[in-house]
Parts: sequence; structure tokens; C-alpha cells
Amino acid sequence: MSAVLLLGLLIWFLLHIRYLRWSLFLLCGTFGFLLAESAAAPVVQTAITGVAAFLGQLQV
Repeated sequence: MSAVLLLGLLIWFLLHIRYLRWSLFLLCGTFGFLLAESAAAPVVQTAITGVAAFLGQLQV
């Protein structure tokens, strides 16, 4: 499952229960967009891929 989908569902849920305000949602979205355009994007992508691979290896 895509991390974008999971994070999108989490954001929707937090907005739905009114735990996350629209201003924070816009601020976090803008930060994420700008981070994706920066030189740090490959490092972040590698870290996310590594964490996802690690979690995929766990046996419950």
C-alpha cells in the first residue's frame, strides 16, 4: 500500500475528528511539497523505502 495513501487517510481522519486544523494541514502540505522539490528529497525517499522494507520483513 502506498505511503501517500496511508498518510492521506491519516490526515483525513485527523481532520474528521477535528484534531488537525486546516491551517496546520496547509502548513504541513506546503512543507512536504517544498521538501519534495529540495535536494533532501532523495534522502527522505531512501529513508522511507528503508523503513517500509524493514516493516515488510517483520513477522507478526
